[in-house]
Order: sequence, then C-alpha cells, then structure tokens
Amino acid sequence: MPDQHSIAAWFQGLQDSICQALEQADGSATFREDTWERPGGGGGRSRVIANGAVLEKGGVGFSAVHGEIHPQMRASLGVEEGTSFFATGVSIVQHPVSPKVPIIHMNVRYFELSNGTCWFGGGIDLTPHYVVDEDARWFHQQLKEVCDRFSPDYYPRFKNWADDYFFSPHRNETRGVGGIFYDHQKPSDEAAAEHLWAFTQAVGSSFAPIYTELIARHKDEPYTEQERDWQLLRRGRYVEFNLVHDRGTKFGLETNGRTESILMSLPPLARWEYDHHPAEGSPEELTLSKLHKGIAWI
Repeated sequence: MPDQHSIAAWFQGLQDSICQALEQADGSATFREDTWERPGGGGGRSRVIANGAVLEKGGVGFSAVHGEIHPQMRASLGVEEGTSFFATGVSIVQHPVSPKVPIIHMNVRYFELSNGTCWFGGGIDLTPHYVVDEDARWFHQQLKEVCDRFSPDYYPRFKNWADDYFFSPHRNETRGVGGIFYDHQKPSDEAAAEHLWAFTQAVGSSFAPIYTELIARHKDEPYTEQERDWQLLRRGRYVEFNLVHDRGTKFGLETNGRTESILMSLPPLARWEYDHHPAEGSPEELTLSKLHKGIAWI
C-alpha cells in the first residue's frame, strides 16, 4: 500500500480532476482556490465555484493535516497523550442553481495514528429537491456497481449505514435519497489495506461521472418561482443537518479547524418558513413521503 504522502498526492489529483469536470459541466464559472496552513501541521486547498450557469455554489476541498491528537478526539479514540495523527482526504458539496438538479455530497478520507492504527472512510449521498425515482434508482445502481467490484456485502451494508447517518431525528426524515457511507474501516493486514485503499479510490473516482450525468439530465429543464422557493426550504433542511448532526462539521468546529473550509458546504441562500406543510398531493409532498430510511431503490 502507498505511504501517507502518496495517498495525499492521489487525493490532490482527485480534487483536480473533479474540479475540471465540474467546470466543464457548468460551462461558465471556474473555481477559486484558497490554500491554507493548519496551526500544528499540514494544510489544504479549498476550492469554491459560485454564480455559475449550473452551480450556484459548490466546494471541493482537499486537506492533509497532522499533529498531536486533540484531547477531545484522544478520549473518543482511547489513545494516550502524545499520540500524533495524519489525516487526508477530499470533501465535496454542490448546490445547483436549478431545483431540478440535486445537491450532492462526497467525502473520501484516510486517517493514521502514530501507534500504527489506520482507517479509511467516505461515501456519497444525493439530496434532490424533488425526488425523481428514475434518478434515485440510477444513482444507487452506480454505487452498487462500484461496491460489487470489491465485495457483494458492501452495498447493502454501506447503503444502510448512509440511511442511518444522513438522517435528522428532529425532522424524522433522511437528508435525501441516501447513497453509501462507511467509516473506521481498519485493515487487518497489508492486503486488506490495499483493498480498502482501492475501494476508496473507486468511490472517489465515481463522483464526476455520476454527478455530471445528473446535471446533464436536468440543467435545462424549466422551473417556477414556487419550485425555487421549495429548493430554498430544502436547502434549509440541509443546513440543519450539517450544523446539528454532521459529525465532521461538529468535530472540525470543536477542535479549532479552519472555519471557512468546514462551512464551505453551506448554500449561499436558504429559507426557513414557520410550520410549513406542502399542499396535499403536490410534488413537494410526494418528495417528503420518500425521505425515510429503508427504501430499496434497486
């Protein structure tokens, strides 16, 4: 298996290729890059695209950071004082202009401790403003094909993990139509490490073809002001999840991470309307009816 520096270099290349694909799909806007250094060790490249023809705001972040484990994290990991870490990965959230194009999130990462422990994590999930069954089935089929190349157990296990993770208990609804999610996948030997690294690479490489296809399907569809209003309400729910429940966001803010990079996932505009309920039988109500765990999309 490659060393940590080679893994970080691959993630940098992934960030480059995804940004290139998204710029091409948008056809108008380009990414702004902001390089930064982390106090204590390492840094990253935060890239944001905004006010495009397709993408209203999107972030593609790369980081490779290291240093001594924060006391809060040390307790959760059960490691001794003085243990150091290395973490690298790519994180993406895209908020499109059109309510007909879905929000998408992806994260792939590698974590290593000075005591020899390491693990992989990641996943992709889709948050349509309007759930289109055909899109949801196609999206899950793409992820299943990636998973099945490595283990027939991966898709059902990681799909259920995504259902459980991307869920807002205070709303009793999933963030979207799910996807796959996995974390703390610790290799038992060198062969297992190679396997998990290859799987994580495959997940990361699947992002651009999946999302550019969904963009192409819907970017030119007309939409109404009412549909735009609904999009802003759904973005509000997305913000709620990220700030209230997302472990990565909470951990980053609690451990003095770089705030601008952590909150890069938030949309430029969102709405909260008191006690809002869509009209009975409306497309909006139909979408809400499909935001729950356990839907067998394929």
